[in-house]
Amino acid sequence: MSRFWKVHGLGNDFVLFDALRGGDLIPAPRAVELCDRHTGIGADGVLTLLPGRAAPFFMHLFNADGSEARMCGNGIRCLARHIVEAGHHPGPAVPIETGAGVRLCRMERRAGGEVWVTVDMGPARFERAAVPMAGDGEFVGGSIRAGEREFTATALSMGNPHLVIFGSADEALAARFGPLLERHPDFPDRVNVGFAEVDGPRRVRLRVWERGCGLTRACGTGACAAAAAGVRLGRLEAARPIEVLLPGGPLEVTVPGPGGSLLMAGPTAVVFTGRLE
Repeated sequence: MSRFWKVHGLGNDFVLFDALRGGDLIPAPRAVELCDRHTGIGADGVLTLLPGRAAPFFMHLFNADGSEARMCGNGIRCLARHIVEAGHHPGPAVPIETGAGVRLCRMERRAGGEVWVTVDMGPARFERAAVPMAGDGEFVGGSIRAGEREFTATALSMGNPHLVIFGSADEALAARFGPLLERHPDFPDRVNVGFAEVDGPRRVRLRVWERGCGLTRACGTGACAAAAAGVRLGRLEAARPIEVLLPGGPLEVTVPGPGGSLLMAGPTAVVFTGRLE
């Protein structure tokens, strides 16, 4: 039997397996079954802790549709907490290798016992080739069509591809146009789509349609993408924490000067543990 942990960061939830000391990566079809909210455990994705090469630990993630993700902000925060609480690392700073490179996570217990993890998310990259997106140069404040609607949007990479649209963070808008933009032909690997609404220089509301998952209650890389795009466009303030308000709660994102690494902080939770037959 395989032990698992059900974890989440602001409602962005995962089934977590620990294969650091041995064990196989579950196949993608099994991950899809486990993520089903009616017949499985229910989750946005399946995390597996594996030995790393560039760091002691490696994060593997299957999305709910069985596709693989190179990076996940909330997932890596949950994994960092597990690594410390399972006794794999003394903490508080834990290096974790991902498909997008090594990310340093720092765990802390705050008032009331809440466990927060801050992640060095690396720099935002706006080159189309880094996203990837068809064409040359950057796509910052560009025009893109989905169905009958034309949007002004910015594309960037946070280790995975994002498209950020400023205006309204309405759920119905995200549910209608998110899936169309996710599979827009300009994005060969598909794209996560953030619908952002600025509420001051250090506050933004956000709804994210995640590729392979659909609408989620929170998206860590999406929060970073919205903050970075907002700073790039002059809508949000750099070098100070930005509150990104998601349906599951707020994340704190700090965007430094050009080319610097973003910091993202937020709470984590362990819901329950169990064993699979």
